[in-house]
Amino acid sequence: MTEVVGVRFKSVGKIYYFDPHGVKLEENQAVIVETARGVECGYVAITNRNVNDESITKPLKPILRVATDEDLKKVEENKSKEARAFRICQEKIEKHKLVMKLVDVEYTFDNNKILFYFTADGRVDFRELVKDLAAVFRTRIELRQIGVRDESKMLGGLGICGRPFCCSSFLGEFQPVSIKMAKEQGLSLNPTKISGTCGRLMCCLKYEQEAYEDLLRVTPKNGSYVSTPEGKGTVVEVNLLTGMLKVKMDKAPDAAPKVFGRKQLKLLKSGQEDKLAITDDLKKLEDK
Repeated sequence: MTEVVGVRFKSVGKIYYFDPHGVKLEENQAVIVETARGVECGYVAITNRNVNDESITKPLKPILRVATDEDLKKVEENKSKEARAFRICQEKIEKHKLVMKLVDVEYTFDNNKILFYFTADGRVDFRELVKDLAAVFRTRIELRQIGVRDESKMLGGLGICGRPFCCSSFLGEFQPVSIKMAKEQGLSLNPTKISGTCGRLMCCLKYEQEAYEDLLRVTPKNGSYVSTPEGKGTVVEVNLLTGMLKVKMDKAPDAAPKVFGRKQLKLLKSGQEDKLAITDDLKKLEDK
């Protein structure tokens, strides 16, 4: 077992483990740490605890110190610098007529590097842009292309549910979502109905998927041949959440289907699962 603390560098960013060197830290406490990018200021998301050695990558980087008032002042100064750097970079992009959208700018704590995050439909030749930015800021410049999901996470906003984006309010990392999930949950496969503001599948499709998978395992599919308390018949409609199924009875094929609970039915022959035809429009929703 190894003692660690979990540190976040963005409000809803990924949590990284660091070595506290025996110092007891409190949640949301600002700390200065050494990272692969250099010295950074982060906030404690997970207080001191012991974890299995298999769950961490050694050697762990150390917590250098608890952030001082001077450190926090520097963080605020960096934020004001980022706003200026954003404006300058936007002007340079327009000057070079580059087809890219600047999303965010980030100074490292020690000011050794400035990161510019952008989105673009394809590859962008930004070599001249980097030269111009380096001449202005006289420090290391890194341009990092991100996906539309990352853009939404950085910028935030309101989803179609009226609540702040999940990705920018509590999801530390993106969960894998697929068209198959929407189909299994009985949702419309209309792209506008199952996509978020980012234009990709809604993250919330993942939340109830395990429950739907459990229900699908114990519920006959459409087209299944079943035995009911009133005879045999074929399932013509399924409501997974209520557990109620409509069955067309063999003895009265022209009559209205009868409704039974899943526990009242005995599966005799499973129905064929409909093949999921994924169009190009639906395929794009699964892209990162």
